[in-house]
Amino acid sequence: MVEKSLSSKLFRIFTDIKLRNGTSRPSVVGIRADFANYAETCFQFFGDRVKHWITFNEPHTFAIQGYDVGLQAPGRCSVLLHLFCRSGNSATEPYIVGHNVLLSHAAVVDIYRTKYKAKQQGSIGISFDVMWYEPMSNSAVDIAATQRAQDFQFGWFMDPLFFGDYPSSMKTRVGSRLPQFSKAQSALIKGSLDFVGINHYTTYYAQKSTSNIIGDLLNDSLSDSGALTLPFRNGKPIGDKASSIWLYIVPHGIRSLMNYIKQKYGNPVVIITENGMDDPNNSLIPIKDALKDEKRIKYHNDYLTNLLASIR
Repeated sequence: MVEKSLSSKLFRIFTDIKLRNGTSRPSVVGIRADFANYAETCFQFFGDRVKHWITFNEPHTFAIQGYDVGLQAPGRCSVLLHLFCRSGNSATEPYIVGHNVLLSHAAVVDIYRTKYKAKQQGSIGISFDVMWYEPMSNSAVDIAATQRAQDFQFGWFMDPLFFGDYPSSMKTRVGSRLPQFSKAQSALIKGSLDFVGINHYTTYYAQKSTSNIIGDLLNDSLSDSGALTLPFRNGKPIGDKASSIWLYIVPHGIRSLMNYIKQKYGNPVVIITENGMDDPNNSLIPIKDALKDEKRIKYHNDYLTNLLASIR
């Protein structure tokens, strides 16, 4: 049952479907058809109540975590010559997965717009995990590396959706390992969203990677950008740390990210689909003190203040 007060969304359907046969093959037409059929079933049964649909949540994360480093399902990778994973190709499969995500997303959006949108009056989009990156220094090489870091994270999916093709930095550095869109596929993908969902938590520094040793050892897509991202500069953290090892509190990052989206992609509709911070568990703190939650209150106040500044 879908409550009237609940603004529902469709997400991570593809994570479940891809485990059956995998998306690591370039021509998984059947899997894309399965996803489209499943999504259409959702439109048919829930479209009278669900008004905001998300086809995928964080495709960058599951492409990398599932097919590059093997930390999430289906646990495929080739890092350290398969000492970590039994099978996979970290240099190619993440890009094939991302390619199939974009094609599957576009097919579902086409179905919704053609058959359901006029009657159901809903909207459909996709959500991305997005860090903001700032140059480690003012040098030209670090500034260029910062843009590449963003291209390989966010532009990987956003550029095809708004321009019909992958960022030039990806095409240059990945070469033949990066799948290509046909003209028909490019036309279908371009503009296939009503809004962009943004999951933003933190900001890191980026600099030019000065060594190819890690890339040679791992042979994975993470090294293709030639950018090294870190939460420290000269030994000083970029912001106060939350409980998670990767999460640093940098409120101005969300303002910079929103301005970047506005300037590069023509001011699309943006929905903040995830944001927040975690605290370490401490059973010794009395509940009345824990409920004060001052650090989290400040986090949301500061992030929302910066978000508002980007809108004005």
